Amino acid sequence: MFYKVKKVFAVMLSAVMLVSAFAACSESSDNSSASAELHVYDDINPLGREGENGTIKLKVWGPDAAQESLREHCDEFCQNMKEYANIEIEIVPQGEADPASQLLTDPTVGADVFGFACDSIDKLVSAGALLEVTGMDKDFIIENNVEDSVKTATVNDKIFAFPETGDNSYCLVYDKSVVSDDQAKTLEGVLEACKAQNKKFVMDARDGYYACMFLFTGGVTIEGFENDGFTQKFSSYNMKTATDTIMAFRNLFLKYKDIFVSGEVTNVVDGFNSGTVGAGIDGSWNFSYAKDALGTNAGFAVLPTINVNGTPTQIVNMFGYKLIGVNSCSKYPNTSIELAKFLTSEECQKDRAIDLNWGPSNKEVAESTLIKSDAALSAILAQSQNSVPQVSVSQKFWQPVATLGTIVVDFDIEFTEKDCQELIRKTIANVRDE
Repeated sequence: MFYKVKKVFAVMLSAVMLVSAFAACSESSDNSSASAELHVYDDINPLGREGENGTIKLKVWGPDAAQESLREHCDEFCQNMKEYANIEIEIVPQGEADPASQLLTDPTVGADVFGFACDSIDKLVSAGALLEVTGMDKDFIIENNVEDSVKTATVNDKIFAFPETGDNSYCLVYDKSVVSDDQAKTLEGVLEACKAQNKKFVMDARDGYYACMFLFTGGVTIEGFENDGFTQKFSSYNMKTATDTIMAFRNLFLKYKDIFVSGEVTNVVDGFNSGTVGAGIDGSWNFSYAKDALGTNAGFAVLPTINVNGTPTQIVNMFGYKLIGVNSCSKYPNTSIELAKFLTSEECQKDRAIDLNWGPSNKEVAESTLIKSDAALSAILAQSQNSVPQVSVSQKFWQPVATLGTIVVDFDIEFTEKDCQELIRKTIANVRDE
């Protein structure tokens, strides 16, 4: 494959591109990344003049699992750009959760280009660590990626990163020899099927990332931050609906408490391997292990419905995206932007779907036969339609929601509707630090 940087020659005599504006390398007072200068460069060279004084040396952070793929794509980028500059790229293993903590401390020592989970973007932007994406590059992002992925890359109506994947979430994973595809449509059907064969159902209800489904399914969802930029904003909700929904989860799990297990997601695949688990809620990052454990019996589906007062209600979860950003302190912002754009292009996302089983954010790849023929990726992308985008999530959100989940599945305590209402109120108050 060969990625070609698109150029637009309408009324312009030359292209305009975002270049160095290193407010992030000093003090940022307006809660945003560098106030960018615009640099007019030779319309034949997408890198501007960055390669005039010798070799361009970039550092890239990427996850361990993607090192081989990342190396191949970076080598291809260097080859594509050799007519403009000699580029050398150092690739350093780094988890998606790590860049935020490191760049918040000192962005000047960070990689030029790095991948990160979308829930870190607010912190990175507030610290001025990300270069804003503007002009044709911003258009590239909007035109090529699904809407929710673009939302997660956007802060205060400005785009600060390129969407890389559309699969950072979880769905129902099951053993088809235990749970039929039809039974997988309802939580009641899943639990009954597991019980019939004395298999466990695993969900990490004590982790806020998974326990949020109790609130979200009941209509208690989050909507970014209040005007102060840090207090979590919740949607308006109906207390009776929220209470009835959480009580439905509680009572159903209580009914099947002999096979219900609240444990870490690793217990799902471990249980498939040992033959003790029939189904569970698991993340996309474990799909390949589930396939290895179950072979042709590996089943994947959107989260099922749950019966709430006689009405099948779709379970709603949180859906995240992985992004690639450019360090605002990079010495080579033009080249870094071009590399980030290349790494998130349709061709590269298609390669990662094949090589790593990563779900795409790119519209064309998401609609391709490649994805639709893969049960796991199809399920996780379908789940995005029943979810709340993981954007602008306060760090104070997770622990109170984890506490809620812990109480909901604690079958040794009395838990009435009144208790449930009080728990909902207290959880929201604790998240909002009220």
